[in-house]
Amino acid sequence: MPYNKLNVSGAQADILSWVNHELSTDEHNMLRNVSRLPCLYKHVALMPDAHLGIGSMVGSVVATKDAVIPATVGVDIGCGMAAIKTPFKSSILEGKLKDLRHQIERTIPVGFNEHKEAVDESNAWQGWKDFGVLHNKVQHRRDKAMKQLGTLGGGNHFIEVCLDTEDNVWLMLHSGSRNIGNEIASRHIETAKQLHKLSELPDPNLAFFVQGTEEFKAYWRDLEWAQSYAMKNREIMMNRLLRQFNRMFNNGEDFAPEVSVNCHHNYVSPEVHFGETVYITRKGAIRADAGVYGIIPGSMGAKSFIVKGLGNPQSFNSCSHGAGRKMSRTAAKKAFSRADLERQTAGVECRKDAGVIDEIPSAYKDIDEVMRNQRDLVEVVAQLKQVVCVKG
Repeated sequence: MPYNKLNVSGAQADILSWVNHELSTDEHNMLRNVSRLPCLYKHVALMPDAHLGIGSMVGSVVATKDAVIPATVGVDIGCGMAAIKTPFKSSILEGKLKDLRHQIERTIPVGFNEHKEAVDESNAWQGWKDFGVLHNKVQHRRDKAMKQLGTLGGGNHFIEVCLDTEDNVWLMLHSGSRNIGNEIASRHIETAKQLHKLSELPDPNLAFFVQGTEEFKAYWRDLEWAQSYAMKNREIMMNRLLRQFNRMFNNGEDFAPEVSVNCHHNYVSPEVHFGETVYITRKGAIRADAGVYGIIPGSMGAKSFIVKGLGNPQSFNSCSHGAGRKMSRTAAKKAFSRADLERQTAGVECRKDAGVIDEIPSAYKDIDEVMRNQRDLVEVVAQLKQVVCVKG
C-alpha cells in the first residue's frame, strides 16, 4: 500500500503512514509531539506495525538534523534480528524438536539468566578495550555485561528453528544489548532531560542532544558501543546455536550458510537522505536500502519473512520490524488463558505456560496485513514458519 499523509491536529510536519487502520488519540498526540521537534528533518515515517511507545511510536522512523533523541532510540539499544538459511530439509528434524529446544536452552541462557562466567567469545571481544570510557555510572556493570554477552534476555526475544515454503530449515533469533544497553540508555535519557526546560518540550521524553556538545559526543560514543555489543551478542548466540545444530544433525561439521543476516531495528545511523546527511532513528524499524536483506518476524505462532529492501525514499529506506503489538502485555495476560496459548501455538515446540501468555499470537497484529501494507518498501525473499521457539 502506498503511504498516506495523516491528518494530525496541531502537527507541524508531515506524518507519512503505512498504517491502514485508525490510530488512537494517544497515538495522534505522540505523533504531533514528535512533529513539533525543532530538530526534526522532513517528516515522520510510520511503519505498518506501529504502536505506542515512550516519547515516540514503536515502528516510527525519525530523521533529525544535528541532534539525536535518546528516548526515541529506546533502552534496548541495538535490538535486532539474525537469521541463517541452512542446506537442510525438514526431514532431519523429525522426532527431535523437543530435544532440540532443550539443547538450545542449555546452550544459551534465557530470561534473566547469564553465563556463570564470561564465555571465550566474550573475553575475546575487542569492544571491552573501550568500556572504560563509557558513562561513569555503568562502570560497575562490566562483569555482568561480559557474562550477558551471548545471552537471549526475556520479553519478546526469542530463538527459533523455522521452515520456509520450500521446506528449507532456517535458524533465527531476536535480541539486543541486554542490561548494559538499558543502563547506558537510562543514564543518557536522564542527562538529556536535564539539558532542557521540560515545559518547552512537547514531551519530556523527547529531550535531545545537539551535535557538537559534550553531551552529544558522550551519548554517541556509548550508543555506538552498545550497538556493537548487541550485534556481537547475536553473533555469539547464532554461532552457539549453529554448533548445537551441527552436533545434532550434521555430525559436528560446519556448513556454509546460503543466506546470513544480522540487522538492528532499534538504533541510530548517520545517512544521506534527500541530499543531506541526517541522523535516522529507527525505533522498531529496519533499514530497507535497495537489495539489502532484512528480517520481519511475526508472533510465536505466525509467519516470519526474509526480505530485501526496495529503497523507498519516503520511508527513509525503512520498513517494519515485525508484526507489532496490538495489545499490552498486561491486557494479554488478562484476556487469554494457558489453553488459548496452547491452541494458538499448536504445532510449535515451545513453552506453553502462564509465563509467556503475554507473547500469545493474538496480542500481535496480523503479520500478513502488515506485509501487504509495505509492498512498496520490501520484496519477500522467503516466508518462514517456526517449528521450535525458545522464549526467555
